[in-house]
Amino acid sequence: MAGSTKSEEIAQEIRRRVLSGDYPRGARLRQDRLAADFGVSITPVREALRVLESERLLVAEPHRGVRVAELIDVDTIRAAYVVRRLTETFAVRRAAIRLSRHDLAVLRGLLDAGDPGGDSADPQEANHAFHFYFYARCGVPGLADRIEQLWATFPWDVMLSDPGRARASHAEHRRILTAARSGDADRLVAAFERHLAAGMAALAIALGAPTDDPFDTD
Repeated sequence: MAGSTKSEEIAQEIRRRVLSGDYPRGARLRQDRLAADFGVSITPVREALRVLESERLLVAEPHRGVRVAELIDVDTIRAAYVVRRLTETFAVRRAAIRLSRHDLAVLRGLLDAGDPGGDSADPQEANHAFHFYFYARCGVPGLADRIEQLWATFPWDVMLSDPGRARASHAEHRRILTAARSGDADRLVAAFERHLAAGMAALAIALGAPTDDPFDTD
C-alpha cells in the first residue's frame, strides 16, 4: 500500500488473515506475538487492533486481550451489501466501455487462476482479483478504494469456505466474463447484480439470517 503507515499495513494483513480463515473465528490474538510476527514494536500492532475493533472484526476483552469476533453483525452486513450493489454496479457499468481486448485476456487468466478445482486456488484472493480488475477500470479515481472499504466489512471466510459456494461463484464469474466480452454494459451489470445477490443469499443462509434481498425495494 503506497503511502500507508505501518499500523495500516498490519491492519490490512490481519484483516486478510481473518477473512481468509487463517485466524479462525474466536481465535485469541496476542499483541506480543503479532509484533514479533511483523517485526515491529507493540505500538503499531495496538493501533492496528483498535482499527479492527472499530470494524467489529475483533473484540476486546478486559485483561484478556483481543480475539476474532465470533458473532457477525447481520444488519451491518446487509447495509454494506446494499451500498455494494450501488457502487460496484456503477463502477462496472463505467468499466464496460473501457475494457480492451488485453483486459479481457487478463480477466480470462484471472478466471482460470481462480478455478476452485485447481491445486493452488485461493478463493478469496481470486475473487478479489477478478472483481477489482473491473473496479480499477471505472475511470473514477479512488472509487475502487471506497469499494475496498466495503469489502473489509464482509465475512469472506464464511462466504467462500463452502466449496459449493466457491464453485457457484466461479461459475458466476464465467458468466460475467461472457457478458463483458459481449460489450453490452446492461448485460454485464445484470450479471454482476445476480452474482452479488447470490453471494448475499448464500451468506444469509450460512448465518441463519433473513434470506430476503435487502436491495429489493418491493
